[in-house]
Amino acid sequence: MSLRDVLDGAVVMAPMTKGGNLPYRRLCAELGARVLMSEMTVARRLKQKRRAEFALIRRAPDEPFFGVQLAGTNPEEMGWAAALVESRGADLVDLNVGCPIDYFTRKGLGAALGRQPKRIQKIVEAMKRSVTRVPVSVKIRLGWNDSSRNYLEQAQAAVDGGADALVVHGRTRDARYRQNCDWDAIGEVATRMPVPVVGNGDILFPHDIEAARARSGCAGVMAGRGALIKPWLFREATAGYQDISANDRLAIYRRYVDLAREHWGEDEHGMARVKEFLRWHLGFWCRYAPRRPDGSWPGMQTRESLDVARSPLDVLLSRGDQAAHGWLTERLAARDDVDPAEAPAPDAPDVDREEAVEG
Repeated sequence: MSLRDVLDGAVVMAPMTKGGNLPYRRLCAELGARVLMSEMTVARRLKQKRRAEFALIRRAPDEPFFGVQLAGTNPEEMGWAAALVESRGADLVDLNVGCPIDYFTRKGLGAALGRQPKRIQKIVEAMKRSVTRVPVSVKIRLGWNDSSRNYLEQAQAAVDGGADALVVHGRTRDARYRQNCDWDAIGEVATRMPVPVVGNGDILFPHDIEAARARSGCAGVMAGRGALIKPWLFREATAGYQDISANDRLAIYRRYVDLAREHWGEDEHGMARVKEFLRWHLGFWCRYAPRRPDGSWPGMQTRESLDVARSPLDVLLSRGDQAAHGWLTERLAARDDVDPAEAPAPDAPDVDREEAVEG
């Protein structure tokens, strides 16, 4: 099957720092995800043989199609890393030209690379020379800021270097995740480039998928924060909107705990990791809100409040405070019952993780 066939109509799970951990990818695969991406992996750290970085490129046996996203600026180093991840079982290797995080852009990585289209071309050429079996894609943003929206130049450089597909996040680096996705700009890339284009931004409900593809003409879409808020989004992509109950959501979260315990282990160190990641995910799960009673839909850019809570468990799962997340982490990690009547009173808001998500 060609890469175009794989991406046509697909809802791709985005490469996400921390959010794309192996247990969460397995959960999303169980819920219908068919194309999944690793967390952003820094090529230089792989060359330095850092164990933590090698963990990021590990493929779960039940992932149907697994891509690894690499970050780097040195063509030779990126070529070496592309060959490595191919040898480790990846189905796709992706160049990160989208990460907006200051720590990485100060090093010239991620979205900073988008300011050097010629370097993008050289890196892609090196990656293509180094792989023998897997395709190479490039994920870009629209530009550094609104005064330098050079997405067509970035896209052309990637294609000239031999890229087999493009992913376009419909915001600039400076916009981070704060503005609505520009699907018209994504459509420009899809229209002008000869390779399949995947559009990324603000995918939260099935109708968002349909509207994005209709507006842009892109082959598929990519979900980042939407997949973190509601991992059953992938199931909805084929089955339609599902107004699932709080108990059903809790069962999904418990399944994640089972997968996390299997992955990290149940000794003291393993359970510490389980709790660390579980609490992190709760910061996104609490943002879930169903279709409003008047038939309208919540959006990605606003935090929805449940004006009419359907059950005490709904109220508990929608809480975004530290006390609730700490309590839920302990109960879920221990596989204990979750009784909303026993939950502590709300306290300070938990940490906002939004700025460190998609690569």
